[in-house]
Amino acid sequence: MKTLALTAAGLSLAGIAASAAVAQPASVPQDADKERCYGVSRAGQNDCAAGPGTSCAGTSTRDWQGNAWKYVAKGTCTRIETPRGNGSLTPIANR
Repeated sequence: MKTLALTAAGLSLAGIAASAAVAQPASVPQDADKERCYGVSRAGQNDCAAGPGTSCAGTSTRDWQGNAWKYVAKGTCTRIETPRGNGSLTPIANR
């Protein structure tokens, strides 16, 4: 009976830890004056989100990759010009 109670308590704590981890965003801006801007980083210089097969920061495989983002000053993203077009506040398909 003691083993069953300890197992149940352990599973309960594991569930709480897992739900707390899910509640946290993957990456939070360090500064409220920053926003995520997709398609503006050079290969390997993204801050996060670089698509399938990548883990996160610094893993984009090509310049201006549409599903990789970089933090920029709030309000400047869509004005950033690259050889493949302007930055976007949402991922850019087919880029």
